[in-house]
Amino acid sequence: MKITIICVGKLKEKYWTQAVEEYSKRLGRYCTLQIVELPDEKTPDNASHAMEEIIKKKEGDRILKALKADSYKIALAIEGKMLASEELADKINNLGILGKSHISFIIGGSLGLSDEVLNKADFKLSFSKMTFPHQMMRVILMEQIYRAYRIIHNEPYHK
Repeated sequence: MKITIICVGKLKEKYWTQAVEEYSKRLGRYCTLQIVELPDEKTPDNASHAMEEIIKKKEGDRILKALKADSYKIALAIEGKMLASEELADKINNLGILGKSHISFIIGGSLGLSDEVLNKADFKLSFSKMTFPHQMMRVILMEQIYRAYRIIHNEPYHK
C-alpha cells in the first residue's frame, strides 16, 4: 500500500520534524510513505472572508495538482466523519482488499480546505470538532496510520 500525505505548510519546529521522522521510520515496515509539502499562503491579519476564500482556493489548486487520479482521497475536515482507531484500520484494510493500493490523506492550511478539494475527496475524516495546528495534525495523522497498521497486523498497540 502507498500512503501519501499531502499537506499545506512546512514543519518549522525541530520536535515536529523529529516526530514525523520517527513515524515515517515506523511506517516503513507497513507501507510506502510519501509526504508532499505544499507552500502555504500568508494570511493577513483581519483578512476578509473573501480574502480567506481566495487563499483557500490558491492552496486548494496546489493540492489538486498534487493529487494522483488513481489514489483514494481522504480529506481531513472538521465536518468529516469521526472514526475510532479500529474503524480507521478497517477502512485502510478494506481499501486494500478492494484493490485501492494508494491512499492520499489531505491536510489543509490554517484556513482549512477549499470546496474544490473537499468535493474531490472520496472520504472526509474528522479527528475532532476542535481545530489543530497543521504541524500537530500531521503527527497525529501519522500516529493513527501507524496504529491502524498495528491493528491490521494484530500487533500490540497502546490503548
